[in-house]
Amino acid sequence: QRQDFRVAAEGYRYEFPRDHGSHDGFRTEWWYYTGNLTTESGRQFGYQLTFFRRAMPAEQIKTLPSKWSITQLYLAHFAVSDLTNGRFYFAERLSRAGLGKAGSDSNRLHVWIDRWHAESSESNPDRQILRAANGDFAIELTVAPEKPLVIHGAGGISRKGAEQGQASHYYSFTRLATTGTVTVGGESFAVAGTSWMDHEFGSADLGQDLVGWDWFGLQLTNQTELMLYRLRRADGSADPVSSGTFIDREGKGHHFSIDEFTLEPISFWTSPGSKARYPQQWRLVIPSKQLSINLIPRLAEQELTTNRSTQVTYWEGAVEAKGTSQGERLQGRGYMELTGYAERFSKKL
Repeated sequence: QRQDFRVAAEGYRYEFPRDHGSHDGFRTEWWYYTGNLTTESGRQFGYQLTFFRRAMPAEQIKTLPSKWSITQLYLAHFAVSDLTNGRFYFAERLSRAGLGKAGSDSNRLHVWIDRWHAESSESNPDRQILRAANGDFAIELTVAPEKPLVIHGAGGISRKGAEQGQASHYYSFTRLATTGTVTVGGESFAVAGTSWMDHEFGSADLGQDLVGWDWFGLQLTNQTELMLYRLRRADGSADPVSSGTFIDREGKGHHFSIDEFTLEPISFWTSPGSKARYPQQWRLVIPSKQLSINLIPRLAEQELTTNRSTQVTYWEGAVEAKGTSQGERLQGRGYMELTGYAERFSKKL
């Protein structure tokens, strides 16, 4: 664990809107938006827009005080799933901070690479504006929280390993009312739907025995939400620090540990590109909530190969949920992220 970066420690006190901004003292940070959108005529889309900030260790910064020196690196992933037509569009960006090409504000939400950006509205700081375009696909969306943000983990940290500092600070807007336009094939569509936003920052490496993770963010029709992640070992078992958050109707988050839920793959899909074999459908059971749901991808082909930015191949896409809660039928939508199936996830977090 490097000492020139801050580590996520218990007792961190969040302060908003400042904590929507960047935390350059931590090595790694990301702002993550995903959502399920629909046109008035019923055409269905999913989208992902993610910005990563990566601080460079002091000994790697050779050219200070030049304007060209790299102290912060910014990367971004942008994807649109045309669920109705079964098409997946993906683009990526990488840029150094400085000279205005990429960056983030430290006191409010504003992160950008070139013309891709996520920014809080000046007239209404709760509203966030997302823009990204690549060739013939684009999004221009406004998202606004329908519930307060939720801080994940216990004691202000979300654990990613058993050792000191193997953690992050992590919060989410779990239900964002979303309006705007999605463009695919050069044709623009007015859309509305629901998005999820994650903001996470820390300086940890994954535990030595971990190969990847399975992450889910779900909005259910009974006005509750679920976030859970399963840190996966080489033998397929889950690390004990894997956990989740149940968000009740009022918007209050309830932390739960790995021994309070089961997540079992029930079918698989092999990528024709990477040849990775991904779990696709899952069964999630949370006994204390009398919750049992199946999670089903809305499109199998939602794999991202990010050779030009983060150099990770992973699956991230729109899913639907079907099942029961306390005996009542339940549905929902959300996003699923699966890493470490194409190759072991060995990057530093």
